[in-house]
Amino acid sequence: MRARQLAALASLAAASTITLAACAGTAVSHASAPAPMAMPAATPSPTFGAPVAATSVVIHNFAFSPQVITVKPGTEVTWTNSDADAHTVTFDADRTGSQAFQNGESYRHTFTATGTFRYHCSIHPYMVGEVVVANS
Repeated sequence: MRARQLAALASLAAASTITLAACAGTAVSHASAPAPMAMPAATPSPTFGAPVAATSVVIHNFAFSPQVITVKPGTEVTWTNSDADAHTVTFDADRTGSQAFQNGESYRHTFTATGTFRYHCSIHPYMVGEVVVANS
């Protein structure tokens, strides 16, 4: 039984090679090396808009809004999920943050130090945001 399966796989592989060669309109040479693949360009860093003075961020349509907020040290920021899918708030620097939270749920974090804190959704990494904590 095993020999028949191997023979069937070999026939299928040979037929696929012939079919692919016919589709490409070129002869198949088993001796040639495959053409090198081009490597994709590095993923560009996200572009952030101007910061908005706010203490709450809404998650809607797979985006943080506002995307960039500015607060003073000691401020608690609240992220509220209004999407049907679960999301997280994960800080880029140390990978800390929320667990996944569902529609209608919120996550809160108090910023005690000044600085710029970039974050993303670990489930949907293209969702990015930033909190700028400044004294003035």
